[in-house]
Amino acid sequence: MKAFSIAFLRVAVGLLLVVWGIIRLGAPEMGAMVADKYYGGLAAAQSLQTAWGIALIVIGLLCVIGLFRKYAFIAQALVLVGGALAIWKYLLDPLGMWLLARDDAQVLFFPSLALAAATLVLIAFRDEDSFSLDAMIARKKTAI
Repeated sequence: MKAFSIAFLRVAVGLLLVVWGIIRLGAPEMGAMVADKYYGGLAAAQSLQTAWGIALIVIGLLCVIGLFRKYAFIAQALVLVGGALAIWKYLLDPLGMWLLARDDAQVLFFPSLALAAATLVLIAFRDEDSFSLDAMIARKKTAI
């Protein structure tokens, strides 16, 4: 059950990055708007949004299939934990009760906290993920 749960978490979080990447490729102006509004304009140029979209898709797909997890999970953590840190005010005050004005509150950002935690769990339990492509390749090598 543990291996299945970890694999399920890996696939779900990886797919999120794939979806975000597809959105960035399909509507780079949306990514630029979000970067301007919530991330201080970091990488708001539409050309950077396209490159970022491709990177998110690659990282997400590597996580989904469980290939190069040692590096893919670190990249995923940089994206998800870094993204959560950048919107810390929205995570500490999702309802706009003390840190943000109610009109500025954005409760839809709150799941970013769970995603950041999920990627750290994947790193911590990487050795337990027996359904990953990496683990299958390692088993095949030891069997030979």
